[in-house]
Amino acid sequence: MKVMRKKYHSSEDTRSTGQWAILLCAVLWSTSGLFIRLLDWHPMVISGGRSILAVAVLIVIRFFPLNRNGSLTKKTARIKEILKEAPMLAASGLCYAATMILFVIANKLTASANAILLQYAAPVWTALFAWFLLRERPHWEQWCALVFVSLGMYLVFSSGLQAGSLLGDIIAVLSGIAFGANSIVLRMRKDGNPADILIFSHIICAVFSIPFFFLYPPSISVNSILCISFMGIFQIGAASALFAYGIRRVPAVQAMLTAAIEPVLNPIWVLLTIGERPGLSVITGGAVILAAVIFSSILTSFRRTP
Repeated sequence: MKVMRKKYHSSEDTRSTGQWAILLCAVLWSTSGLFIRLLDWHPMVISGGRSILAVAVLIVIRFFPLNRNGSLTKKTARIKEILKEAPMLAASGLCYAATMILFVIANKLTASANAILLQYAAPVWTALFAWFLLRERPHWEQWCALVFVSLGMYLVFSSGLQAGSLLGDIIAVLSGIAFGANSIVLRMRKDGNPADILIFSHIICAVFSIPFFFLYPPSISVNSILCISFMGIFQIGAASALFAYGIRRVPAVQAMLTAAIEPVLNPIWVLLTIGERPGLSVITGGAVILAAVIFSSILTSFRRTP
């Protein structure tokens, strides 16, 4: 009886640490809109610069953990195994790489609130991709969510049209679609470590951005160095490690609900720092999108509970 109780507490502790990891990840992710606005670089240079730093952070965390478990021989064997899987990992990382690049571009072309709220419709796209690729037919609550997300997008777009940022809003939607596809890719490779795919995603971003460093040389200043360093090391590097840790310890629906703090905090940081106020239609549309995604996810979670 004591052994069973010990195992139960161990499982609960693991889920708790996983949820805290997702929460901290979402807080770090939420700062992206602010620092993209503060950094006066080309979007592709920002994507590439932060990904270069993120790769270094993820490699250190992945292969040189703080604990001393695991011999050098095991680590070397794992590196060789990853290198053999490199083509598959790179293909799997394309969706997340597209998500990051498109999101940075969207933040430069439209309001931060528009970009994050339109991207947050990703769970609905995930349900549709699962229907076509995994033969998992969406339930009624997911169809309802799709209708309300469409309504929310219309409200956000109506503000974007008035502000002349239609292209940025469209790119933000594409970023959400890519993020939804990324969830399907991770599910297809559920036996692997998500950190490996994330590493290759950032490598792809870095490679694609190289020509833009020469076409649009970044201006170097104390402000730019601090911004890109925070984005690469913490906002996307450490956050990716936390996401890879948490997503293996909590259900996907619970992770999504915990991460709902990101689209809430993102425009708040921008408002408090540079005074960018989202329009009423953006706030209303964003609230509709958030409510639809969270409500459908809760119902789906109950459906999956035995």
